[in-house]
Amino acid sequence: MQNNNEWQAAFFVIEQLEQAGFEAVIVGGAVRDALLNRPAHDVDVATNALPEEVKSVFPRTVDIGIQHGTVLVIVPAGPVEVTSYRTDGEYTDHRRPEKVQFVRSLQEDLQRRDFTMNAIAMRRDGSFVDYYGGRQDIDKHIIRAVGDAPNRFAEDALRMLRAIRFSAQP
Repeated sequence: MQNNNEWQAAFFVIEQLEQAGFEAVIVGGAVRDALLNRPAHDVDVATNALPEEVKSVFPRTVDIGIQHGTVLVIVPAGPVEVTSYRTDGEYTDHRRPEKVQFVRSLQEDLQRRDFTMNAIAMRRDGSFVDYYGGRQDIDKHIIRAVGDAPNRFAEDALRMLRAIRFSAQP
């Protein structure tokens, strides 16, 4: 499962960022799906490198969400979305933060995520970083918000629908 082009591309990007002195991990749904033995095709990387630092490591990049710290890195195995660790500002539209602040801490980045099962990071060596009990929640089939659930849902109303969608999956 982790041998497809998307995973290979992500691991290559992580290796290059690490060689440049940065921390980088796979985050989000790809990690969750790997733990559930499901195929994952959207393999995203998070890093403590700032967007300009990411762009300095790779010769081919595209600014796809630069205001939120996301750069598309083009490598031979395929494109990889790389997002700088960040904390989110206020969500005035109940969908996206008005602003973000880039941080160097993986724990701060994972803390802003919706559910514990999506707040797990995977290192290049296959080990996991799980500050919020996401692996345990996956094993118990629990969908739990990171932090205060009413606040998480007030920030982004789509999270309620995501919770329903996740609960409907086997």
